[in-house]
Amino acid sequence: MRNLLRRGLTLAAAALAIIAGTGTGQATAADSAYKVLVFSKTAGFRHDSIPAGVQAIRDLGAANNFTVDATEDGGAFTTANLAQYAAVVFLSTTGDVLDAAQQSAFQSYVGSGKGFVGVHAAADTEYDWPFYGELVGAWFSSHPAIQQATVKVEDRAHAATAHLGQSWTRTDEWYNYRTNPRSSAHVLATLDESSYSGGTMNGDHPTTWCKSYGGGRSFYTGGGHTAESYGESAFRAQLLGGIRYAAGKTRADCRPETGYTNLYDGSTTGWSQAGPGGFTNAGATLSSFGGLGVLWYSAKEFHAYSLKLDWKLAGDDNSGVFIGFPASADPWSAVNNGYEIQIDATDTPDHTTGSVYGFKSADLAARDAALNPPGEWNTYELLVEGERVQVLLNGVKINDFTNTDPARSLQQGYIGIQNHGDGDDAAFRHIRIKELGATGDRTVEAESYSGVSGATPFDKAGAHGGKTLGFIDPGDWSSYAGVDLTGVTRIRARVVSGGPGGAIQVRTGSATGPVLGTVNVPNTGGWETFADVQADLTGVPSGVQTLFLTYTGTGTGLFDLDDFTLVKGNPASRTGPVKGLAGKCLDVAGAATADGTQIQLYTCNGTGAQTWTVTGRQLKALGKCLDVAGAGTANGTKVQLWTCNNTTAQDWTPQSDGTLRNPNSGRCLDVTGNNPADATPVTIWDCGTGPNQKWTLP
Repeated sequence: MRNLLRRGLTLAAAALAIIAGTGTGQATAADSAYKVLVFSKTAGFRHDSIPAGVQAIRDLGAANNFTVDATEDGGAFTTANLAQYAAVVFLSTTGDVLDAAQQSAFQSYVGSGKGFVGVHAAADTEYDWPFYGELVGAWFSSHPAIQQATVKVEDRAHAATAHLGQSWTRTDEWYNYRTNPRSSAHVLATLDESSYSGGTMNGDHPTTWCKSYGGGRSFYTGGGHTAESYGESAFRAQLLGGIRYAAGKTRADCRPETGYTNLYDGSTTGWSQAGPGGFTNAGATLSSFGGLGVLWYSAKEFHAYSLKLDWKLAGDDNSGVFIGFPASADPWSAVNNGYEIQIDATDTPDHTTGSVYGFKSADLAARDAALNPPGEWNTYELLVEGERVQVLLNGVKINDFTNTDPARSLQQGYIGIQNHGDGDDAAFRHIRIKELGATGDRTVEAESYSGVSGATPFDKAGAHGGKTLGFIDPGDWSSYAGVDLTGVTRIRARVVSGGPGGAIQVRTGSATGPVLGTVNVPNTGGWETFADVQADLTGVPSGVQTLFLTYTGTGTGLFDLDDFTLVKGNPASRTGPVKGLAGKCLDVAGAATADGTQIQLYTCNGTGAQTWTVTGRQLKALGKCLDVAGAGTANGTKVQLWTCNNTTAQDWTPQSDGTLRNPNSGRCLDVTGNNPADATPVTIWDCGTGPNQKWTLP
């Protein structure tokens, strides 16, 4: 039984001649009709290319099912008028072009889930409006003379860059920016500063990027100074892709991305084919033929990691990504001993895109909302921690699976891609990995034990993976084979208890082996209230070990253990300011050192009140720690200075989107009311995407 997955799927295969290699700028006919507003008001330098840009976007709209209104009247920025548009293009605007009411209407428009496209001098606009600066991603600084340069394409899955090769040589006016947007945006393309004169960004020079921001979507390209740009088919195709992304007609993973190592970006060095068929390798793209086989990265086995790759199906085809399988020249070893994250346009829920094949369906509603149809590129992230794999499609989490099969393990093994058979046409690009490694956290689901005495798994709402290890009594234990303890210095456990609580003793070798550390577990306030508890470990042996957790306490039904995280050492300390909203700094009010002193936002001044030392998960200023008052978890709980005590109230984890999360509460460091004024207090609040929760650490 095959199920139709996605909107417009029956049209997709015929419709998707989308700019692939041709540079024609033709989008998929599956796009439903929509409207775009092009805004080109200038209050500073005026580009004579604006009319050519407006006409190019009109041409793209006529060919791709969207209509275009063009204006230079800020009066168009009212809530009622903006509501009709799926995206607004700022086409080489300059200076202050919107008044306060118009700014408010536009900010609400973006907050409603709509899109922004910035072209060229859109970065030379509204310097005194922090929201706009965050939305566009970076402000203009300077530019050299118009000249030819080489653009290096980092992301070839986004609709704005999928038609390009790995490099793109063209002539334009190349902007330098005041800040590098890489920490808050997903960079699609950069400039090779060695290919032209006048670049000032020290070799990392983004020129095109995208991001989710304020509830909506943002795309920016630095190209488009010259009128000739708008006659280039490849540049027009880039504009079209950016507009489609901003309008929500195509999906992309626009989260910031750093720290990944390429496994494949044109070279198959380190890869081996198992079984019949294989992949052609052309244009830094792997295209499947024949099968059933697996192309696997045989050069290295992986443990805890984030694996990202871009994939595309031609139509109703079949492929998948294998993880956690042993080395073998037999492709069925990957099938029978590992896990396949499926790619298939139509099939039963546990055999279709996003599923852990044969084990767990994806969240179908989330998957359908995130999925691009056959003919367009998609991006997977497979986040493997312990025996847990989380599947993200175009930046959206669609599956969360924990292995409980003792014959399989996600904690070790190889990765590979499948060539399913003749007629199943799948393509892959840009396979890259970030190993969590010796300085990262490794999370293990408690119910994924290799051995156990007494305690048993328990289905529980709110638990990671849907289960806890429950019914824990004094003397019970659980063991976990094949755990690499090299460099581990601390353990953090997620627990829940409406009973007496107790303790977790960490041992190796056996249930009576030496105690490396003890985690005290309190009554957390009820059997539905989870909490993080932690302890330092000493005398931890290096290498792969069998880890034992033994449970102590008084009475019965002590607590449930959801998962535990092994922290492999602390990174080196870094000292400096923590910068946030409007470029201002995290500040200890009045430079006071008393416990309970409010932490606030304040103009950066280089004083000790703004000098923070970051060591592991701890932030320290004036000899004390950044602390959530009373280890509270409610929105609006005060963030204060307090004597360092190694509790979870002082545990802060930087996220890839720039937020700073307190795991105990699950909430993020937040500037109250998104107010950039000096002395605005900071609290914890539900994590979001606003600039009031974005922080840059030393």
